Amino acid sequence: MADERIPGINPAAAPSGEGCAQCLAGDGPGWWLHLRRCAECGQVGCCDSSPSQHGTRHARKSGHPFLASFEPGESWLWNVETEEYYDGPELSGPAAHPGSQPTPGPAGRVPEDWRDHLH
Repeated sequence: MADERIPGINPAAAPSGEGCAQCLAGDGPGWWLHLRRCAECGQVGCCDSSPSQHGTRHARKSGHPFLASFEPGESWLWNVETEEYYDGPELSGPAAHPGSQPTPGPAGRVPEDWRDHLH
């Protein structure tokens, strides 16, 4: 059987964690609106509306073009190079951050005026 792998998508790559790795490590203000997951390596980053936009920054720096939503109830892929949505294989679980984690998050790190900080 032919290899059906889509370049830039590795269904076996597990998510790097339950939140944006860079935000949690202190890069930027430390909170996010929504989370995105690299479909190639599993790196979890924050969305483009978040102050730090780590998801897209990772995609561009690493050359991993596909991001997947890491939000409960969402299952889509976005190509940062073409700016298009794509259908693709199901990625290894978990498919989203824990439902107990608030959006925006993480709990205790989101400023009261968070809406004023969105892109």
